[in-house]
Amino acid sequence: MTKDKKTAAGRRAFLAGGAAMAGMGALSITIPAPAWAQTWPRRPISLVVMYAAGGGTDAIMRKLAEEMSRAKGWTINVINKPGAVGGVATQFVAAARPAGYTLLGAANYNRFVRVLGHAEFVPWRDWLPMKAANAPASWSVRKDSPFQSMQDVIDAARANPGSVTISTSGTGGVWHEVSLILANIAGIELKYVPYKGGQPATLAGLQGEVDIAGGGLHEHIDLIRTGELRNLCHARASDVTLPDGTVLPSIGGIIPEAQKLLPVGATYNFMVQRNLPPEILQELADAFRAAASSEGFREMMERQFFELDVLVGEAADRQGALMETVTVDIFNKNKEAIGAEVKTAAELGLPAPEDFESWWPPADYTPPPIS
Repeated sequence: MTKDKKTAAGRRAFLAGGAAMAGMGALSITIPAPAWAQTWPRRPISLVVMYAAGGGTDAIMRKLAEEMSRAKGWTINVINKPGAVGGVATQFVAAARPAGYTLLGAANYNRFVRVLGHAEFVPWRDWLPMKAANAPASWSVRKDSPFQSMQDVIDAARANPGSVTISTSGTGGVWHEVSLILANIAGIELKYVPYKGGQPATLAGLQGEVDIAGGGLHEHIDLIRTGELRNLCHARASDVTLPDGTVLPSIGGIIPEAQKLLPVGATYNFMVQRNLPPEILQELADAFRAAASSEGFREMMERQFFELDVLVGEAADRQGALMETVTVDIFNKNKEAIGAEVKTAAELGLPAPEDFESWWPPADYTPPPIS
């Protein structure tokens, strides 16, 4: 039988089957979909990640995109646009028509772009953040490094301030911020070397470009397991023991003053323009929740030492505002180390960290239209 005849036969069989169903009294009920659901999404969605491929933000966002696609049957293409601590990707997404097809794969509630003057929008008011996870900070060195412990770093930095170099994911980024916090607590001065993301910062330490690889424990863990990097400390609340018995020390056990801050590190936030139609915002929020609760995503969290922490709606907005308030305070106390313009709390309309509880929510805040 030719291909055309096979096709015709198939069509006849399909029609015959439908007629048979009708003859048996089969009931067909059609519930019309909302107008927006009939047209969105009609094409692939782009998720623009603000840091380089291979880092924590990239890994989290790609996994979320995969699980969202599986849950909804969508096509989501992931692209990386690093630079300006997320400013490049943010401006790219902000310039796109707000139709739900260009989304932002962000970290740390995207708070650094406003604090450093790269953008004027308010991340937790003008965008809709959806938080998936946390990642504790980590300091690691090459296996041949003379630094055998965090105390060795402290001793060297105190003897010669600014001589010890550490990589960051960008000036004014989260690993820069966390390193400033830990260095201040330790009473030492370091030299911070910026890279475009956590993975390049990790590789800089591995390749000997800097003395210490700054970043997240999730970015270091595979190299720690193979022995190529040696962990000096991390910012989880307690020590971590690997299956082979290797103990990764918490900074809280080395510097007791740091314990009250732990855990500290990065957060990962899928973000969308808040002026999208409420129905599309709800559809995206539902897809996000499904992805973040999926077995595949949870397995990734455990394997790479991420901490699952899903927040959507006003709870996510509130945490984003609180973290921005803390960042403004820290950066203004360390302007020389930041080496760039830093907005003040007054310029951004933010309170001091100790006044946040009485300030939230501000008068111009409206909760997002999602459940």
